[in-house]
Amino acid sequence: QVQFVESGGGLVQAGGSLRLSCVASGNSFSLYHMGWYRQAPGKQREKVAAISSGGTTNYTDSVKGRFTISRNNAKKTMYLQMNTLKPEDTALYCCNSLPTIYRDFPLLPWGRGTQVTVSS
Repeated sequence: QVQFVESGGGLVQAGGSLRLSCVASGNSFSLYHMGWYRQAPGKQREKVAAISSGGTTNYTDSVKGRFTISRNNAKKTMYLQMNTLKPEDTALYCCNSLPTIYRDFPLLPWGRGTQVTVSS
């Protein structure tokens, strides 16, 4: 069973930056469409960015121009560069595979995620 391990979160001031990583086990990462999700306390889980196996990207409106998703198939790793962070970006960030980057339909078990906290 494929497993995802997220890292790179932390506490940062508003306007700061963080780079999240998601490492996948197994040997099929290059075939996966992937997405970053976040869930804040008391709120529903939200898909914030996705990247296809070929590198096409998709973002939710609230992060466009601030977040950049990328991947390195040789390292079986996906990244989320987050700039100009806002307090409303505070959440637990997780990654998962998707059937397409335009669907909110996580396919595999969730990892533990990485906590991002943005102070005002």
